[in-house]
Amino acid sequence: MSAVYKVLIIDDHPLIIDAYRNALLEVGKDNCDFQFEIDTANTCDIAYKKIVEASKKNSIDLVFLDIKLPQSKDGEILSGEDLGIKIRELIKGVKIIVSTTYNDNYLIHNIFKTINPESFLIKNDLTPKKLVLTINSVLNGDPYHSKSVIKLLQNHLQNDFVLDKNDRRLLYELSIGTKMKDLPDILPLSIGGIERRKRHLKELFDTVDRDDKALIQVAKDKGFI
Repeated sequence: MSAVYKVLIIDDHPLIIDAYRNALLEVGKDNCDFQFEIDTANTCDIAYKKIVEASKKNSIDLVFLDIKLPQSKDGEILSGEDLGIKIRELIKGVKIIVSTTYNDNYLIHNIFKTINPESFLIKNDLTPKKLVLTINSVLNGDPYHSKSVIKLLQNHLQNDFVLDKNDRRLLYELSIGTKMKDLPDILPLSIGGIERRKRHLKELFDTVDRDDKALIQVAKDKGFI
């Protein structure tokens, strides 16, 4: 008797959702041991609600996770990366396939540190055949990453700096124009701690001698906002 894998696809692009669904159906057609019950979510709010509900029964086996998602309405979940961290916290044994259009080495390195996905895919690399290969590999316990992801990681092995939720929140608040004097009411940090983090971020993104707008633009280019 074949196992039924419960799958949650989190993406805000219908064509990408259809591509994942078709790949899952193809895997099930080729291997009767893999059958799928597929659910979808196209916002952080819908996805988080389904994750919380599933955590009560540990009832999600596989998640397709887009990184670039609009933040939740309450502002607590800023992106797919935050969702991935929640998934790891709430659901034991779940396998996560991350996908993004960004191919920046800082972002990829950060996601491996915070989520440690079973698969990391760059959307521009995807083909129907590669998606089928990815799903088969992950379900058989073998990690599978895009070649461009592996190459970027190899070029970035010396970086141990990880942007945590406070770093990402700081970048987001700066991007929407929040004043420095108001940030201690939003972040669990003093003004001095916030200044140190901002200085560290400017060093990381090579904008030390430039204003906050330059920091925000580089953070956006790299996919952190």
